Amino acid sequence: MTTQADTSKTTAKRVHAFGDDALGTHDATGLAAAIAAGEVSASEAVEAALARVEKVDGVLNALEFLDAKRARQRAGRIDSGLSGGVHDKHGAGLRGVPSAFKDNIVVAGVPMTQGSQAMPRVSNRRSGKIATQMLATGLVPIGTTTMPPFGWTATTERPGYDVTRNPWDTSRSSGGSSGGAAALVASGALPIAHGNDGGGSIRIPAAACGLVGLKPTRRRLVLGESAASMPVKIVADSVLTRTVRDTVTFFEEAERVRRNRKLPAIGVSANPELERPLRVGVMVDSPFAPPSDADTRAAVEGAAKLLGELGHHVEEWEPNIPASFQEDFLDYWAFLAYNTAAGGKRLFHKDFDASKLDPFTLGLARRGKRRLAHAPVFLSRLQASSKVYDRQMAKGPDVVLSPVLGHITPEIGHLAGDLDFETHMERVLKYCCFTPLHNATGAPAISLPLGATADGLPVGVMVSGRGGGENTLLRLALQVEKAQPFRRLDTV
Repeated sequence: MTTQADTSKTTAKRVHAFGDDALGTHDATGLAAAIAAGEVSASEAVEAALARVEKVDGVLNALEFLDAKRARQRAGRIDSGLSGGVHDKHGAGLRGVPSAFKDNIVVAGVPMTQGSQAMPRVSNRRSGKIATQMLATGLVPIGTTTMPPFGWTATTERPGYDVTRNPWDTSRSSGGSSGGAAALVASGALPIAHGNDGGGSIRIPAAACGLVGLKPTRRRLVLGESAASMPVKIVADSVLTRTVRDTVTFFEEAERVRRNRKLPAIGVSANPELERPLRVGVMVDSPFAPPSDADTRAAVEGAAKLLGELGHHVEEWEPNIPASFQEDFLDYWAFLAYNTAAGGKRLFHKDFDASKLDPFTLGLARRGKRRLAHAPVFLSRLQASSKVYDRQMAKGPDVVLSPVLGHITPEIGHLAGDLDFETHMERVLKYCCFTPLHNATGAPAISLPLGATADGLPVGVMVSGRGGGENTLLRLALQVEKAQPFRRLDTV
């Protein structure tokens, strides 16, 4: 992990690992096809990924725990025609593709530390529900990726200057909380990586690192153990990718493993075209934050123009979001932090050490304790938000186009792990002012890398839709990607 003494390693502004090896410039779908055709072996793909991670991670600091031995064993078994592991299935669509899991789900053979020094470094004996579903798609994890403590904030910076850097500009944040995953995928070290999103934690790093990041409908994938225990189930698991088709491939493969019959099937690869032009509502500013900055505004306006040129009906739209929403979500956030601080030994492990919690977790927990008496009110309002959202969307546009964030990716230190709580929270609320709505309501939303600053830093835009409507979002995203191919770091 990068420490303050290692900052000399960050003199390069852009860092990537793309090269002439087994991974080449393949996305995950293309690599899986090459492995299935025998053009590349799973072992060669894993070795290339391990070499690429080693090449960039001294600067990016994106890998939390390396699990090379198990990755090599799994790939070797796949190449021998055997099952790669307990959960591997012959014929899985991503079989042999190297990947990584975020450090907040239970993965056999490695610790789950939630990015916090308060958590013990004890390896898990078996994988949890999310890891099991993802392993069954054929992915081969090479380790786990960095995150801020417990995923509370929108950057991957921990106390002691333990930071994960953005490969597009190493002076900038990679976003959070799935910042390690985003940095490895954007840099070309991995073609695809797991993330999850409880307030924007897939969409934020996707926007920061120029990636595709879908936050799916609630319960599209199986709920992880922590998410299942929440009174309002705001967390959804997904992947960070460089292409829309990789996101499609992953979710279609995940549905072959376990399909939620209450939701429409993804079904995009068999029918990738939209059936009709869409009504697109455009929202540039958040009702809960200052106006979006110029680069963010330009990215959304450019995307709106593109959608209009593609034949969609684009119009301004202002959702009727209750004035209490931001405060309710913040109270719930703090409620979860209070439970973490007070009940870590029960929730996680008997060796949980609350004395090692970071300033932001402690500040959130203090607020949670103060606001505990209000829990019946904010919990009931958040639980009802999905019905309110569904009613509005039923009468409104098919999809909504908006920024992912209130301003462009900040420099390292803007949301530092050692920052005092009040300053940190004030800055987070100005930055993350669009994404939490979809976590509370359970609706799907996708970040697409359609904008850029003058010096080339990615700016994401978000398209959100109706519950269960990932197929519409993904078909639209495929259309947009074809019309305006996404930039890749090694080609800029």
